[in-house]
Amino acid sequence: MHRVSLLEWHELNAWVLIWSNAALGLWFNAAQFAPALRHRAIWPITLAVQVTVFTQAVLGVLIVNRTTLELDDMHALYGFSTIIAVAILYSYRSSPFIRDRQWLLYGLGSWFIMGLGLRNLYMN
Repeated sequence: MHRVSLLEWHELNAWVLIWSNAALGLWFNAAQFAPALRHRAIWPITLAVQVTVFTQAVLGVLIVNRTTLELDDMHALYGFSTIIAVAILYSYRSSPFIRDRQWLLYGLGSWFIMGLGLRNLYMN
């Protein structure tokens, strides 16, 4: 039986992070222009998708602490930038000046997070 390593979990979660943010970004951006797509289910799904960002960071820290792999500075920068992006999205969620563009904000923000994930995956 093959035991999955932390590095394999990290790579698998990276793909989950990338694809889930891509799909979520598409949904949010479409909902900006098609109000029928503004379903309440989008918010718990958003939470689940954003948890992948924190899971990825925790897996990365565990890999660095438990193996001899060295963390590239740019990898760390892009990785932790995803956490900052989630925090920025959350902080703007109820801003009065963004209220009518909240769907667009989360859509573009999800694609930004997806882009950071792709950049980090193919940086080597």
